[in-house]
Amino acid sequence: MNLTKLQSFALLVFLLAGCAGKAPAQPTITPASPVKTQILQTTSVVPTSSPGPYLGHRLRMVEETIVDRGVADEDVLRAMRTVPRHLFVPQQYLAQAYDDHPLPIGYGQTISQPYIVAWMTELLELEAGDRVLEIGTGSGYQAAVLAELGTVDIYSIEIIPELAQSAAQRLMDLGYTDVHVRQGDGYYGWAEAAPFDAIIVTAAPDHLPAPLVSQLAEGGSIVIPIGPPGGYQSLWRFVIEDNELVAYNLGGVSFVPFTGGGIQQGDQMPAP
Repeated sequence: MNLTKLQSFALLVFLLAGCAGKAPAQPTITPASPVKTQILQTTSVVPTSSPGPYLGHRLRMVEETIVDRGVADEDVLRAMRTVPRHLFVPQQYLAQAYDDHPLPIGYGQTISQPYIVAWMTELLELEAGDRVLEIGTGSGYQAAVLAELGTVDIYSIEIIPELAQSAAQRLMDLGYTDVHVRQGDGYYGWAEAAPFDAIIVTAAPDHLPAPLVSQLAEGGSIVIPIGPPGGYQSLWRFVIEDNELVAYNLGGVSFVPFTGGGIQQGDQMPAP
């Protein structure tokens, strides 16, 4: 094992330490896993982006706050230019929909800063046919950006029932396909749909959840913020290389804290 991997392994011991202990139809809700969750699945077609009053704001947002800061993946940039972020924010924040900062969406949650959405999406290095797990559906904006790539199968988990329901309905109304939304504790991932080629986490736990690592395919990556609530957080990219989990620290970020019983119970599954 070379020095870089040795350092990464030592870091992982620390990070994993906490792991021990468009149609007017309604989304379909069916019973799910032993973690007592619900699945809300969207079924429709991906919409064609229409001009509209916010198009100029969206294009300017991409050029000035995303391209200028180094995001270069053309598929990601196309998705960011296409997805109507103003339809994912509460009415009172419409004037700020294309500003480069998070916005409240209720229940103590936020829609992420556009640059962060684009950057994290690029870091996943997705390819056609990949299966992606998102932890923290929120308003559904990140899932819509992933869906706009057009070539990946998306599974998204949201712990807050009201947000899970509204995000699933919003994605359906906008016509996004290949998005499966589940209400439940994302700490445990989505074992029935594993393995995943990429996992993206949009809330910050204080350690890397072991169940997510176990659901990652060889060559896959996890992009996740890690840090204590109210404390310093770093964005990490974990990659399985030659059956080893290698860690890359990408610098400081600020996300809402990861919530749910799983984060306190560690890798112990709750009783069915």
